[in-house]
Amino acid sequence: MNKPRIGVIGIPGKWSTEVLADRLEERTGFRAVIDMSQVELRLDTQQLMYQGLDLMTLDGLIIKKISETYSPATEDRIHLLSYAERAGVKLFSPTHSVGNLVNRLSGTLALQQGNIPMPKTRITESAEQAFATVREFGSAILKPLYSTKARGMIILTPADSDEVVRDALEKYRHTQSIYYIQQTVELDGRDLGMVFIGGEYLCTYARVGNKDAWNTTINSGGKYELFEPDADLIELGRRAQSCYDLSFTTVDIALTNQGPVVFEVSAFGGFKGALEGCNIDAASAYATYVLQSCGLSEGTQP
Repeated sequence: MNKPRIGVIGIPGKWSTEVLADRLEERTGFRAVIDMSQVELRLDTQQLMYQGLDLMTLDGLIIKKISETYSPATEDRIHLLSYAERAGVKLFSPTHSVGNLVNRLSGTLALQQGNIPMPKTRITESAEQAFATVREFGSAILKPLYSTKARGMIILTPADSDEVVRDALEKYRHTQSIYYIQQTVELDGRDLGMVFIGGEYLCTYARVGNKDAWNTTINSGGKYELFEPDADLIELGRRAQSCYDLSFTTVDIALTNQGPVVFEVSAFGGFKGALEGCNIDAASAYATYVLQSCGLSEGTQP
């Protein structure tokens, strides 16, 4: 049987991209790490080229990381990949699902429609409405529509003067088309990452925050720890990720005094939390899932 050739869309040199490519190469003998900034769509010849490789000839493409930072330009890259998808190349995850999650607003609306508990959230173009919402919430976070790992988020508290709040709103609007405002929730210094592959539960890790930072992200000094969720919490994560059609994802969940809430569902999800927090090689598990989906059973060697 011919071995599937699976490319990894990612950031060359980054651990999560390279380890996934490693796991695929171990099983198939083929390796391709693809930087979308160097991809060319040739409509005249119906080719999607990267350094001499026509991505249209591959059996599958895994979107591990489509860009270093999210922006409207990220959606352009998704459109390029959808060309290959429509021609029969399998995409992990499907481009329509990734597109819904790259933009925070569309991702939030999908969770809302799925009746997933979330922090109180308001969206508006009006600066006055935004100001009133921040004051009503007391403590609030302004979240960019395109961002990951808390980048670009602005936290406002009751201690901030009206002038400080209005200045923050003005600064935020310089780069954002609309205000996305979320009420803060009380955390116990951690939030959870619940990992799913092909809709099936894999594990849960906790991100434990640095006491000097307002968020628990690893970028802000947090660390990973094992967390054992109960059946109800796993079911919440399953419901949240089922709002999309994702091959691999991490559901961000917070435990609050009013019950668990979902912050977001990741368009891609990382491997380090599962490895360092749960001692599980999620990259290997994902590679196995992808190859099985492409007709190569686990244990087959090149």
